[in-house]
Amino acid sequence: MEEVITGYLFYEIAAILVLAAAIGFVGLLARQPLIVSFIAVGILVGPSVLDIARSDQHIDLLAELGIAVLLFLVGLKLDLKLVRTLGPVALTTGLGQVLFTSVIGFLLGLALGLDATTSFYVAVALTFSSTIIIVKLLSDKKEIDALHGRIALGFLIVQDIVVVIAMIALSAAGVGAGEETGFADIAMVFLSGAALLGAVALFVLYAANPLVERLARAPELLVCFAIGWAALLAAVGHYLGFGKELGGLLAGVSLASTPFREAIAARLASLRDFLLLFFFVALGAGLDLALLGDSLLPAIVLAVFVLVGNPLIVLIIMGVMGYRKRTGFLAGLTVAQISEFSLIFIAVGVQLGHVVPEALGLVTLVGLITISLSTYMITYSHRLYAIFEPLLGVFERRRPYREAEAEAQSGGEGGQADVLLFGLGRFGGAIAQNLTDAGYRVLGVDFNPASVRYWRENGLPARYGDATDPELVGHLPLAGVRWVVSAVPDHDTGLTHMDPRLAMMTALRDAGYRGRVALTAHRADDAKRLEAAGADLVLLPFRDAADQAVDLLLGDDRVRAPDRPMPEPEGQRELAE
Repeated sequence: MEEVITGYLFYEIAAILVLAAAIGFVGLLARQPLIVSFIAVGILVGPSVLDIARSDQHIDLLAELGIAVLLFLVGLKLDLKLVRTLGPVALTTGLGQVLFTSVIGFLLGLALGLDATTSFYVAVALTFSSTIIIVKLLSDKKEIDALHGRIALGFLIVQDIVVVIAMIALSAAGVGAGEETGFADIAMVFLSGAALLGAVALFVLYAANPLVERLARAPELLVCFAIGWAALLAAVGHYLGFGKELGGLLAGVSLASTPFREAIAARLASLRDFLLLFFFVALGAGLDLALLGDSLLPAIVLAVFVLVGNPLIVLIIMGVMGYRKRTGFLAGLTVAQISEFSLIFIAVGVQLGHVVPEALGLVTLVGLITISLSTYMITYSHRLYAIFEPLLGVFERRRPYREAEAEAQSGGEGGQADVLLFGLGRFGGAIAQNLTDAGYRVLGVDFNPASVRYWRENGLPARYGDATDPELVGHLPLAGVRWVVSAVPDHDTGLTHMDPRLAMMTALRDAGYRGRVALTAHRADDAKRLEAAGADLVLLPFRDAADQAVDLLLGDDRVRAPDRPMPEPEGQRELAE
């Protein structure tokens, strides 16, 4: 059987995918993140066990593309305007945790017998927490919009900025890796980097918004462009000597200020996870189980440090800044693991020859331990708090003033909405305007970039996105929403002929929304089908307009004729035809 699988590349990839699905399902039952399952797949198909992953070149190619897409998505979050609004707690907590972990981790590495360079690499790797895992767990628990969830997201972005700096430092260090590299070569690389940054800055200023807005009219083309853009800058970064990682980051940063970044991130999330499978498979297949056994004791020491030390420093900093012990404890648990970037960082150090492969095995083992345990810590965070609450009084000020201020500010944030409206065309736009005039807070969502731009320019909060995308729906501010209204009728288009209204209802239920839903239909039989599917209200625009027209003709004083025309976004007419 082994000879059959390894004799043809397609059989080999098919076997890896089937094993990944099977082990991923087992990991799902054990409430483990996919990273752990994927590394286990790599070990299973590697030379230490089944020895069926032999097409290293093809697997490495997919792994490198996965890293480029991953860093591209990280770059999408690094909107400098967003970073400036994070507040002092995110900056102080993020930098404080990074500094504490780096210093103590370096000293621990030296105490465990590692040399100075390896200790430095390991210490930096321990500072990164997994944004993917934390956001996923907090979203599943519906705590991403809670105070501790927002703070955690804030210092995760600060950590991502540290990732950028670390990758730049590694790229600069890699320039001097060759024996014949001189000062002129190093200067040329820095000049090339400055030119690349300048080109990206010009793209952001003059081309990003109009180009992406035009591409967004065809969502499939937008996804293709995003992947191509990430791959292009990754290739340019590699050619200039900065590495594919930095190029992918810059590609994401260049689109981070566009209003379409959330839609791009949502559509690329599944592709990222699929391609990262091959990175972790390659990582697991390259691990020597004997080396992992030799690293067991140091890995346990470092894992305990990450599981206990990282949450402790966050708890201390937030207590000093005036937050309650509960908020500090819940936010601190989110940094009790290392991330996929830790493994990438060490892997790059091995490629540059700065550290030995045993260091990668050590950090991988730390990752397996901390990711596995921290998943349970975050999942059962409230139970853990109830256990440790009597011991946490020392970490709280007598008057936690800053938390009271944060809660007061969050109650009046414009991000909250009374009505979430999908579809800002003629019908949906009129609904949004009338609800706004009546004093309701409306958040509009539309996949037409012209509509989104028009409503933003006229003061209505609007987001670009697809109602059928569960990733997007799951990240919308659903807390406090009284009605979700879909002004998007059913169009028999696309390969799957999916009804966007029913897909939206499914995504809302999966996201935990329990409010009322109003859908739009054009036929009576369609309305009955939507009511049977659980819609609280079905709007029939032509029937409703006819009913109002009759009331106006009969002189019903209860009905008031519109006193102003409904403006139409420029460019929407050509898309509606």
